[in-house]
Amino acid sequence: MGVTGSIAAYKAAVLCRLLKVAGAEVKVVMTPLAKEFITPLTMATLSKNPIAVEFYNPENGDWHSHISLGEWADCMLIAPATANTMAKMAAGIADNLLLTTYLSARNLVMVAPAMDCDMFAHPATQHNLEVLRERGVEIIESGEGELASGLVGKGRMAEPEQIVAAVEAALSEKKKSLQGKRFLVTAGATVEAIDPVRFISNHSTGKMGYALAEELAERGAEVTLVSGRTNLAVPRGVRRVDVLSAEQMYEASVEAFEGADGAIMCAAVADYTPAEVATSKIKKSDDDMAIRLKRTRDIAASLGEVKGERLLVGFALETDNERVNAEAKLAKKNFDFIVLNSLREKGAGFGVDTNRVSLIDRTSREELPLMSKREVAERIIDKIETLL
Repeated sequence: MGVTGSIAAYKAAVLCRLLKVAGAEVKVVMTPLAKEFITPLTMATLSKNPIAVEFYNPENGDWHSHISLGEWADCMLIAPATANTMAKMAAGIADNLLLTTYLSARNLVMVAPAMDCDMFAHPATQHNLEVLRERGVEIIESGEGELASGLVGKGRMAEPEQIVAAVEAALSEKKKSLQGKRFLVTAGATVEAIDPVRFISNHSTGKMGYALAEELAERGAEVTLVSGRTNLAVPRGVRRVDVLSAEQMYEASVEAFEGADGAIMCAAVADYTPAEVATSKIKKSDDDMAIRLKRTRDIAASLGEVKGERLLVGFALETDNERVNAEAKLAKKNFDFIVLNSLREKGAGFGVDTNRVSLIDRTSREELPLMSKREVAERIIDKIETLL
């Protein structure tokens, strides 16, 4: 939420509170002049997050990254938005933290203009509003009525309740962008039996795959989640197919891919499985024991061979030569892009709620900062949407 230097900034407090009540997480960026109208303490108390005004704190050097703010949000809402701020947005001027955040934002941007009626009606302001609309910024129309100047006309910032309703509607529409599309997602760990008691598996919890399935479903896609072992609940609107072994996951994935528009291969699938499975528990002896393993069928490579125009996204979890191995996997398995994460990265990998990944295709590599797995899922689905 961006707050600029307008008398309507007093409404920003009510707006922030209503957004929180609606379930939003809110971070506030204020212009220096906005502090003259409403205090950062008020906005910090209501948003339950520190307020960002300057690029850094001169006392300790803490840096407010406009890039991270833009990546964090689903929506950037500037309310109130002054004529001055909108003119700078249209011209690409970046002389404060709010404007640099806007220029870095890849998400939905909405503005609620607030100014005197003559300023609002001025051809320059109307031109800037049209420029912002053409660039995809959603304008929450100003209301008519008595203004702070005593004049009566159009320029009042929309009421906070109207703004919240507009934000909810815009986000809902955005999240139905995959309506009519069908996706396969694989997630979780496979289990390869040694005997009725013991098995070979890995540390995957399925959190990343389940976040991807949930995000796809929220955007309107029909999702089949082929899931290995996990303790996670089925995301709302998702059809889950439970499997244990790599062979079961292969069969379920091939079947689900037949009618799909795309697939995301996120499961941690065993590359090898015991060549023979004992029918009863193997008893301990004084000797060492060797288990002969055989290669499992490569699910991603099999789908890559038949994908045609369908979309195929892979994952690579590496500990050595990360980029080289990921790029080799990208080509070998005919992925459209691959998501690379490394166990060397703190906060990434198995069993945690965060991840730090790179999105690699045949022409580019995009490094994402450390973020929640749900936020990573959003960025991955954003990239899928651009390819579709």
